[in-house]
Amino acid sequence: MVDSSQSLTALSRLLAEQATGLAQEVGNPLASPAYLDVVRRARHVDDLAEQVLKLCVQQSRDAGHTWQELGDLLGVTRQAAFQRFGKPIDPRTGEPMDKTVRMPDAAERAITIATAVLDGRMDEARQSFNAQVLEAFTDEVRANGLATVTGLVGAFEGFGEGEPFVRRIGDHTVVDIPLRYEAGDMKARVAFDADEKVAGIFILAPETP
Repeated sequence: MVDSSQSLTALSRLLAEQATGLAQEVGNPLASPAYLDVVRRARHVDDLAEQVLKLCVQQSRDAGHTWQELGDLLGVTRQAAFQRFGKPIDPRTGEPMDKTVRMPDAAERAITIATAVLDGRMDEARQSFNAQVLEAFTDEVRANGLATVTGLVGAFEGFGEGEPFVRRIGDHTVVDIPLRYEAGDMKARVAFDADEKVAGIFILAPETP
């Protein structure tokens, strides 16, 4: 069985080889690179770097470093670091929780639903709500929530920069969508339950884990 230190060494060597090859390909002054091949190679380098980072975080945790230390180093909160790299144990089963996102269209659906809510097209949005949200998220709740946000950051101007962030938390698929307001940035959070119905929708400060 290969331990994590051996895996890290092997992956790091492979990453170095691939990154060197990429640098040589794009840095050759004698020929234009095959751009799609460059993108493909860069994507592979990015995937390898993510694997190396995960193993480094795992070894840091095994060595006793805290999620707070790792979050500070990565520029995120300790909760965000845990959500990205942690391996939580499901208290119901005693087994590691499955973090695989099983909704390939989660980001697209979340944007559609958030847009409908922000635009006031609630009949359209409610088609995706589960029973609890359908009962709780009334027009009055929506209006009060949007009024609170407007009081904090002004008028809504559109979606912000960056891609939606999709991950699985427990039994839910959660999508964060950057939003741009008159006086600051926020994010919409849409949570889908196991039946792919909306189990929660919020507008939050961007630093909220």
